[in-house]
Amino acid sequence: MEILSKENAQFFSNNIILPVDRSSFKSESSASKEKQSCCGGVKIFLSALSFVYFAKALSGSYLKSTITQIERRFDIPSSLVGIIDGSFEIGNLLIIILVSYFGAKLHRPRIIGAGCLIMSAGTFLIAMPQFFMERYRYERFPSTINSTVSLSPCLQEKSQIPLSALEKSQAKINAGCEKEAGSSMWIYVLLGNLLRGIGETPIQPLGITYIDDYAVEENAALYIGCVQTVAIIGPIFGFLLGSLCAKLYVDIGFVDLDSITITHKDVQWVGAWWLGYLIAGVISVLAGIPFWFLPKHLPKPESRKGSSTSSEQSKFITEDNKERQKSYQQHMKIAEMAKDFLPSLKNLFRNPVYFLYLCASIIQFNSLIGMVTYKPKYIEQQYGQTSSKTNFIIGLINIPAVAFGIFSGGLIMKKFRINVLGAAKLSLGSSFFGYLLLLSLFVMGCENSDVAGLTVSYHGTKQITHYEQALFSECNSGCICSKNDWDPICGENGITYISACLAGCQASNRSGKNTVFYNCSCVGILESPSRSSSAVVGPCQKGNECPKMFLYFLVISVITSYTLSIGGTPGYILLLRCIKPHLKSFALGIYTLAVRVLAGIPAPVYFGVAIDTTCLKWGSKRCGGRGACRLYDSSAFRYVYLGLTLVLGTMSVFFSIAVLWVLRKRSSTQDETVSADGRGTGLTKKRKDNFVNNDHLIQTTYWPEKETRL
Repeated sequence: MEILSKENAQFFSNNIILPVDRSSFKSESSASKEKQSCCGGVKIFLSALSFVYFAKALSGSYLKSTITQIERRFDIPSSLVGIIDGSFEIGNLLIIILVSYFGAKLHRPRIIGAGCLIMSAGTFLIAMPQFFMERYRYERFPSTINSTVSLSPCLQEKSQIPLSALEKSQAKINAGCEKEAGSSMWIYVLLGNLLRGIGETPIQPLGITYIDDYAVEENAALYIGCVQTVAIIGPIFGFLLGSLCAKLYVDIGFVDLDSITITHKDVQWVGAWWLGYLIAGVISVLAGIPFWFLPKHLPKPESRKGSSTSSEQSKFITEDNKERQKSYQQHMKIAEMAKDFLPSLKNLFRNPVYFLYLCASIIQFNSLIGMVTYKPKYIEQQYGQTSSKTNFIIGLINIPAVAFGIFSGGLIMKKFRINVLGAAKLSLGSSFFGYLLLLSLFVMGCENSDVAGLTVSYHGTKQITHYEQALFSECNSGCICSKNDWDPICGENGITYISACLAGCQASNRSGKNTVFYNCSCVGILESPSRSSSAVVGPCQKGNECPKMFLYFLVISVITSYTLSIGGTPGYILLLRCIKPHLKSFALGIYTLAVRVLAGIPAPVYFGVAIDTTCLKWGSKRCGGRGACRLYDSSAFRYVYLGLTLVLGTMSVFFSIAVLWVLRKRSSTQDETVSADGRGTGLTKKRKDNFVNNDHLIQTTYWPEKETRL
């Protein structure tokens, strides 16, 4: 309203001073054209940036959805998958400071366009191993594969296997070892994700500040909110794409699908993880094209000319009265800009609000990144769900809850006219209640599946310790079995056996997915003599209570995601309002750098290492060595996964309390100074009104990458 009143006053004063003549009409006409040109250019940039946000969010969330697929395909542990996931942040680390500081002085749209091309190249590189690796091999007893050779699962003697079959099998293993020893194809996935991180770097700091610089002040918040809203759609499509690809077999188009003896419900199933990366890469290329045709500068609207800080920023930014805002839009030499780098960095870290909020964000993002990275794995292992169903649930339920939470945060700030102090309180409250809700998930888990030799004995009693791994028993002592195999079958007694051989099965009928094993001596221990002691391919389902617990988990998970997301908008506003305007782009770059280096890189790694300690049965590679984990201790997994998340979240709450305390102290000190200057209570009230009514507070923005964090 204040800006509009000033514009009206200027308009009427111009009409009074200057009589109506052609020059005034020309000036008004040129001003009108300039405004239309400005608005048109900003809206074109807004559309292009929204599409880029969609593309980067889609590829980022799709990577999260394929974590378990990549782990199984390359036969690697969770800790190594965490390093692959963290390589994206390493890519950001390499150039984020240079891009955020020097990029603001260069051609920002073209830098974003170049970033999109690099991002697409990295996405394509992630999918490349599929075209150079041998076809995926899963562990299956020969009788379950369509074959003319009929074998007994329990091999009494090695001579039971025909010599030709042994020779062929050994030859395949030797050939596979030679190929496997000379390649570690997961490195290409790591390098591709690294390139994705490099390409994504300029999008947020340069794109958001470009809009904020050239949009009309009262429209800037709306435009940025539109970008973030579109960005939320990206993860929804990313997880839904992950759900679709997880149902397709990994080697679709390369093998005869009728010969596949496992289904997407099998723990050894690997979906077509590579297909989604090709789709995401094409979308990234298309998203980058418009930026090559956008101008370096747009005409600034009249209301933004000559303005430096908002009334709200002036309340919390301490600066010398003699210091003047420099014109950072002018052309500067690289050497001159470099000289100002260290002073600018020092200026940022001397701001206590910025520093404390940065610490709180780093710790909280450690919690959120670790939680979201392994959330699909947690749902699969804890509740026995398939990868396809897990990704579908996350994409269709959790992500919309995050979007609604972010929107609600902005709506609350607008409706109740919340100031910066209120924003800090709202951010703190959402974190506190969100992590409080997380406590209830500790009691919403499933018990371990009954697996003979791992979680229960062959007689059906619970194991004293899960790490004895007494896989051999009297019932299978007459069989020649390997403890490294993982080809689970489900006995009639409801117990899962690691393989048909370890179950002591003497015969089998049918083939492929429909194989049935008979005369299983270990199954017969718990069965009556009249029963046939049979078993079928695949592990047994979890207990009867597990589906109910999974439903409770979904409800609490959605409410927790919504509650934590409400604080996203207030927190981001707090970040923007506590820094000087000419350091805004640089401060966002440093913030993003710190979060990704100190949270994005280490969190997936140490979460993965902690989760690996809960593994009960490791897979084995064909040439020896430990592969991916086949079975986890459900209770230990739950305590490690949720415990780490909760401890880190609690620590971040204490830093948020410190931010609120500093803001309160600075606000009260500033009010006392204004009153002491003799400007009267009217001026103080005016300052407070401006502090509350600033249009930037309506900004429905979010934390960086927030849409993939919950």
